[in-house]
Amino acid sequence: MSKKTLNKANLEKLGAEKLAELVMDLVQGSAALQRRARMELSAAQGPKDVAADIRKRFASLRRATSYLDWRQQRALVKDLEGLLSAIEHKVAPDDAVEAFDLLWSLLKLAPSIHERTDDSNGAIGSVMADAVDLIATVAPRISPDRETLAERILEAVAEAGYGEFDGIIPATAEALGTEGLEHLKQITEAWAAQPPTAQELARYAGYRFSTSPEQIVQRNKQATRSIILADIADAQGDVDAYIARYSEEQLTYGTIAPDVARRLLDAGRVEEAFGIVERARAAEDGQLFRMLHDDLDEVYEECLEKLGKMDELKDHLWNAFQQNLSRRSLRGYLKLLPDFEDIEAEEKALGIAEAFSDTDAAISFLVDWPAHERAARVVLARAEDLDGNSYQTLTTAAAALEARYPLAGTLMRRAMVQDTLDAGRSKRYRYAARHLAECHTCDAAIESYGHVPTHEQFVQALKQKHGRKYGFWQLVDE
Repeated sequence: MSKKTLNKANLEKLGAEKLAELVMDLVQGSAALQRRARMELSAAQGPKDVAADIRKRFASLRRATSYLDWRQQRALVKDLEGLLSAIEHKVAPDDAVEAFDLLWSLLKLAPSIHERTDDSNGAIGSVMADAVDLIATVAPRISPDRETLAERILEAVAEAGYGEFDGIIPATAEALGTEGLEHLKQITEAWAAQPPTAQELARYAGYRFSTSPEQIVQRNKQATRSIILADIADAQGDVDAYIARYSEEQLTYGTIAPDVARRLLDAGRVEEAFGIVERARAAEDGQLFRMLHDDLDEVYEECLEKLGKMDELKDHLWNAFQQNLSRRSLRGYLKLLPDFEDIEAEEKALGIAEAFSDTDAAISFLVDWPAHERAARVVLARAEDLDGNSYQTLTTAAAALEARYPLAGTLMRRAMVQDTLDAGRSKRYRYAARHLAECHTCDAAIESYGHVPTHEQFVQALKQKHGRKYGFWQLVDE
């Protein structure tokens, strides 16, 4: 290895003085790097100094009011991740109480940060979730006043407007202990029963809703109460308390029944779990449009298996595959068949997939299974039905098929190019230009285009129809 290669061993040979000069040069003009350097200097002095620097940074973030665009948000996320790392590695090993308080302070910053940036990509929320996860590792090492901690948790969860304290009860359950969990249950019930305060009502002043501010506050309180009590029930291993938060009707919802049934299964109450799932499935079968709930199907399948209802399980898995080409269902079905029967069943299933009415679903299934020859046949047979706007499916499928089936890959990319230009999706021009270039690359490998235009004919037709879309053609010519 060259002595000029940038690695730790070669840099160490420069010596402390030279490295210090390099660091000073690198941090100039970068506030983030300067903060990182100061944090490392503080770490050499001990966890208290690191904690003091972190609190200073928190105070700076709390005072900030300017809006952050996506570039600035990216820098902030990196900064927050650095602070989390410092808490985890520089503070927590020596002072769990200090680390816990710092993590709590970080979570309390969430509202002010969310208010000045768009977190639709979930980057800020992800950092907050990591902070809660870190609390879960630190909390068992602290010995708080359990009632005080319970009150602190209720206040935080009640005020959290961005879900920053989601999961805080499981994370602190060990620190709360039985006493703290019971106290949290009591004060939650009392809080939810109280009439709305002036401060709570003020949040909805000036807005025009179909319901009154009082009703909104009470509804939100009941929802928060339900979540807190569910987390407490889980922490205490009390399945019945978890179930009690729901009405009989709610227990038939496909979004609720799987969680309830899962807890019953874990408690060994298989028959009860099966009853919950069956009622939920029956309720959905009576609806005009049945929602697809993989989690409901999975727990239903587990119930059937544990109850020894293997014929019913096989029928369910096969029907689920036929309805929506579920790969999970087909794999589960094939595993239940004797040797050799599974081979015949797989061929039958692939034939069903190839003839499936939804072209996108058929291609996606056959590519992922994998059954690439069949996928290519679907593309060639239904080229006119390809949805060029399904770029995620078609991009993945084209990349998978182009080596052995270049014409199929080309037809899918043509569909995306045509959709982009026909709809004038200028933001996708760069992708469309790349797809057209990939069609050109595949051209030499295609022995016959059959009844479809050659690459040259396709490009000429595009120019005649979309010749004035200069932004696109400029990218093609690059």
